[in-house]
Amino acid sequence: MKPSSELTAVKLDSEYDRFAWLYNKHWGHFAEDLLPLLKEIGLDHVPSRARVLDLCCGTGQLAQILHENGYQVTGVDVSKKMLKFARENAPNCEFIVEDARSFKLPSSYHAVFSTYDSLNHIMSLDELKQVFRSVFSTLQAGWIFLFDLNMEKGYKARWQSSFGIVEEDYACVI
Repeated sequence: MKPSSELTAVKLDSEYDRFAWLYNKHWGHFAEDLLPLLKEIGLDHVPSRARVLDLCCGTGQLAQILHENGYQVTGVDVSKKMLKFARENAPNCEFIVEDARSFKLPSSYHAVFSTYDSLNHIMSLDELKQVFRSVFSTLQAGWIFLFDLNMEKGYKARWQSSFGIVEEDYACVI
């Protein structure tokens, strides 16, 4: 039997593969609003042309924006179909299919970003520590890792209701 982290990786891959097209169409544009925040909390200190890792990069919109701002971007995601869109959305970036808990890259990155609650899929403290170890081994000494997480208390306080997207040929209800 596979260890639980391997089972989780396989499960995430298949779930995201199924709706990669929907994510690309409806949620990728949120990356446009993220650049000013990233600059405010650390990106402005990263030298131009620096190597940046977009961890759990999804369909690549943030990678493209970072590339357009002069960074050399690598994206890592567990979903092959999300990365298919990422390669189309950010053709000058490198994309690698890997799990956030176990990826291995050279320690040549000045910054690692993991945005849009991506690390909320990591369901145990031990697995979150694995992510942090992988990130630490990838960063050059003294550089930054910016990420976001939703805690249960915040989720309960801010999640107000469901929402939906209805198009002629599909509907998505959350």
